[in-house]
Amino acid sequence: MTIKAHAKINTFLKITGHKDGYHTLLSRFVKVPHLYDTISFVPAKCDNFTIEGCGNVPVESNTIYKVYLAIKEHVNQCIVNDFFKYHKVVVEKNIPSGAGLGGGSSDAGAFMRLFNEVCRLGIDTSTLAQIGSKVGADIPFFVYDYNSANVSGFGEIVEEFKEEAFEIELYTPDIHCDTPLVYKTFRRELFDDIEPTVFEGWEHLSTKEVLSKVDAVEANDLYKASLIAYPQLKEVAKEGWYFSGSGSTFFRVK
Repeated sequence: MTIKAHAKINTFLKITGHKDGYHTLLSRFVKVPHLYDTISFVPAKCDNFTIEGCGNVPVESNTIYKVYLAIKEHVNQCIVNDFFKYHKVVVEKNIPSGAGLGGGSSDAGAFMRLFNEVCRLGIDTSTLAQIGSKVGADIPFFVYDYNSANVSGFGEIVEEFKEEAFEIELYTPDIHCDTPLVYKTFRRELFDDIEPTVFEGWEHLSTKEVLSKVDAVEANDLYKASLIAYPQLKEVAKEGWYFSGSGSTFFRVK
């Protein structure tokens, strides 16, 4: 009872608006084949829902626990409660946090898929993604488990994008980027500069086609915001590399 929770990169990310306190976006999410956490259900007697392997993160703050609670609202709670009286969740972490790679959201999405399968909950994928979206904006992508997808709205609209596979090289400096801070910085400093016509049609182009036309700042609206919030990123940036999500990971494709 084990599943891989792959990292993602945003090969491009454009902010499209702001509504109800949240930003809307258009982005290409791509699974990173060689970097993943693993989620396992391990037999054990547990008085409470138990997660191991996530460091000092309190269970109540863990995205896995939050999606567990969200799923409980849609299923027979007796079945759910009984299962986790005799199983604990063990996470083997390899994806760094605060790196723009979606580690926590990927863990949550993978947990949802494994939970749905092992306990035979019978929740269809779109409903599972909808449940996940109430916990975190990136979770639906990981529920669908596409290799590549266009993600829009608040993150809840996920459309598979078929493109030729490519190699992904990652570079993650020792800088933890706080996603809410980066978004707040964008809202305060850069939101008024949005020009939707600049990225019109990008969702129809392959990743390599988009990246051949733009540099790192043009590809990802959050990069400039991250540079404002974390000026030390300028010291570690490499020419020809792009920036994933709110950072701090840089990547290039081959």
